[in-house]
Amino acid sequence: MKTLVPAVIVCIALAVAAAWTLAEEGKAPVRREAMAAPIETVPPAAGAAAPKEYIYKKTPQGELNIFVHLPPDWKAGDKRPAIVFFFGGGWTGGTPGQFGAQAEYLASRGMVAARADYRVKSRQGTTPVECVEDAKSAVRWLRQKAGDLGIDPDRIVAAGGSAGGHIAACTALVEGLDAKDEDRAVSSRPSALVLFNPVLDMERVGAIAGAADKAKEISPIRYVKKDTPPMVLFYGTKDRFVEDGRAMLAKSKEIGNRVELYTAEEMPHGFFNRSPWTEITVRQADAFLASLGYLKGDPTAKPPADASKSLKREP
Repeated sequence: MKTLVPAVIVCIALAVAAAWTLAEEGKAPVRREAMAAPIETVPPAAGAAAPKEYIYKKTPQGELNIFVHLPPDWKAGDKRPAIVFFFGGGWTGGTPGQFGAQAEYLASRGMVAARADYRVKSRQGTTPVECVEDAKSAVRWLRQKAGDLGIDPDRIVAAGGSAGGHIAACTALVEGLDAKDEDRAVSSRPSALVLFNPVLDMERVGAIAGAADKAKEISPIRYVKKDTPPMVLFYGTKDRFVEDGRAMLAKSKEIGNRVELYTAEEMPHGFFNRSPWTEITVRQADAFLASLGYLKGDPTAKPPADASKSLKREP
């Protein structure tokens, strides 16, 4: 697959913008801001195999599925790097159809790429705490199934956008919150992170998200330490959560952790869902993963025709 799926780029759900009202910390009035516009499921691109669907977890609210995209030359016994994406939607909505294009692209580059469902308020009546638990379960499931899926258990990447970026970050930084009935001898911690405008400081939005009493516990920014996995972050400069990314970059630099922060000038929250930013961000994510040895060669996603559209790496 040489380019991203066009249908993904145009299929943006605008309902989330109206669904979430986020107050500026210490300021009035309240303003509306989208928590990553989810994208509905799109069919596979021409020539791409349909993902394999598995149940990775059974919860009191029902079963949770994970959709696994295998590389074209995949075979049993492989030990490939893997990545699992978590959709955005303010911990309230969204579907695992988001990141379909990115998963297909990275599978075409040789990774096992998965998209995981998780419990959300609108469907299961849950809070962000359960979202974090489910993300950890998904990472653990991939590691447990590494032999069956041709995955290297030491090269599993967690990724996601907005609320999905938040729970992906939690799998790497927040201790505990693992499902009680799972084998905790199998780690739920990824080896790297690819995060699209993630919420990293839940103390700013915890009350609105329905997790005021757990906001500190599920704020990844509070748990940066020396062995935090390497990560790449993408934000628009018009996204107020860009300050979360800058705080993560600063804290990580102080202790020598690897964090790359890329910003898109004048772009809002969820900008990566739209062309040409979908292509631009996935190319940069590709370069980051290649630098870790997870991919080989140059990105195959085409650069945008408009050279003025580019990401800035923040120092």
